[in-house]
Amino acid sequence: MCDSGICKIKAEYILAEQKREVDLDHVSDKDKNVLKPDLNEADVCLDDDDNHPPLKKQKFSKKKLKGQNKSRGPTFRINKESELCSSLIMRGDTNETPACHKVNCPFLHDIQKYLEIKPKDIGDTCYNYQISGTCSRGLTCRFGFEHITSDGKNKINEKQRQKFETEGSHTKNQLRHDIQIALRKRNYNFELSALIKYYNTSKAKKLDFRIMKKVTLKMLKKKSENKLIGAITDEDIIKLRQREKKTIDWTDKLFLSPLTTVGNLPFRRICKEFGADVTCGEMAMCSSLLQGAPQEWALVKRHSSEDIFGVQLCANNPYLFTKCGELLQNETDIDFIDINLGCPLELVYKQGGGCGLLRRQNVLESCVRNLSNILTIPLTVKCRTGIYNNDNIAHVFAPKFRDWGASLLTIHGRSREQRYTKSADWQYIRTVAQAAAPLPVLGNGDILSYADYKLARETVPELAGVMIGRGALIKPWIYTEIKEQKLWDISSSERFDILKKYANYGLEHWGSDNKGVENTRRFLLEWLSFLYRYIPVELLECPPQKINERPPYFRGRNDLETLMASPSASDWIKISEMLLGPVPDNFHFLPKHKANSYR
Repeated sequence: MCDSGICKIKAEYILAEQKREVDLDHVSDKDKNVLKPDLNEADVCLDDDDNHPPLKKQKFSKKKLKGQNKSRGPTFRINKESELCSSLIMRGDTNETPACHKVNCPFLHDIQKYLEIKPKDIGDTCYNYQISGTCSRGLTCRFGFEHITSDGKNKINEKQRQKFETEGSHTKNQLRHDIQIALRKRNYNFELSALIKYYNTSKAKKLDFRIMKKVTLKMLKKKSENKLIGAITDEDIIKLRQREKKTIDWTDKLFLSPLTTVGNLPFRRICKEFGADVTCGEMAMCSSLLQGAPQEWALVKRHSSEDIFGVQLCANNPYLFTKCGELLQNETDIDFIDINLGCPLELVYKQGGGCGLLRRQNVLESCVRNLSNILTIPLTVKCRTGIYNNDNIAHVFAPKFRDWGASLLTIHGRSREQRYTKSADWQYIRTVAQAAAPLPVLGNGDILSYADYKLARETVPELAGVMIGRGALIKPWIYTEIKEQKLWDISSSERFDILKKYANYGLEHWGSDNKGVENTRRFLLEWLSFLYRYIPVELLECPPQKINERPPYFRGRNDLETLMASPSASDWIKISEMLLGPVPDNFHFLPKHKANSYR
């Protein structure tokens, strides 16, 4: 006879799997351990003595993974043997050919041979060369007709380069090589973060005075050219108050949400041109930043057009948060740091990051308090309503965030379980805003038009502003619509011009060689997986469009409009080929995000 308690749990799991209504997160760790041996195949034998109906031997089917395509591979692989060595790509007008000092370099070193096998140029004009007077990809540029000579030399327009350096747009927050080496060798001096030694909140509070003393002294040293002389007075070690930090006026600002994968620098530039007031980089993992990973540091890069820019961090303990906060404040030009408490991804959640921090209040308090104490720029927090559908907890944390030192709270009106399958709960967002007062609160969720924005502000008058995510992906001109209070019937040619501009920004950001072109194509296709959902205003029966309503297949007013509305990835690839040339032979694409956000 089997134990009735264990059998009862097994029975509940079998029924739940059949209905697909339960997540493993509802079950305690103890019960999970009991079930672990039987997760693949459960032999459930409930006897009559247990007062349960007998259940037959059944298989546990793995719960369907929603929200992401988990089996994606790389869209394109570079063949190093057919690519020119980086030491040769900037060969100038001199007769000297630079030498490669790498041992066993796998790249090609014969310039003439490379030019013979190099794929045909995509276009005759290089965007990077035109705006800056030089192309950083040199001989490998796929648009190199105007700056590559027939004998394999790279031209530079000195006049245009000097003009660009003084007047042009630039990308900031590049990772310096010496900083990267110091991080990898663990030689970087984290003098403030070294004080963070405890998870225990009561002990962490005792460190506030020591931390703020060091922060204040550091600020005084930066302000004064002379070294401090003499004894430290009370004025030197007075605690830095919240109001004495750098402040940002959040009132009536339109925010671009930090969007994983698609919220890259070229896309943020597009949104800035359409009127976004505040931008934030994609979610960056603190552990990767502290290891000096180039792919993670690319997420904190900032364009000069982004006048108010922040970085969103994700971690599961105060050590990582404080070290990363200190590092970014010292080495980058950013205006605020945002703590991610809303990431629903399984891998992040199970490790205690993102939404997982909402289950660990002591650790969460230590993270917010310590990071706020170390920073002299505002600290903001972005979270969901809670973890489970029927258990909203954001209103409980809202006043605590205020007391712990946060300067702003953004509330996404869905729980972790809901992901994007339900409409955002703006009534609950108002509850959170009232509980957080006087802490400024932003609302986030389901804003796709000026009408949605107006309704949100009327529903929650306490809001300081709104944050827009998927709405900006579907129609980045939404910021213009809100500021001009109109519904913009944008034509297909205007939308295609936006894609052209994105492609140019991508080539400037990722490069115009083979790798840069395919990176630009990949992120363009990821954006098109959202952009195709836009429905032209003139074709709507009841405008404006709602974000969670799936439209039927329709024919546009011209062939281009019909093509841009196609849900097929093969049609998105056709659009990319209009801008970036034919895809390579070994190219394949599967979007990261599934289009499951319709109800």
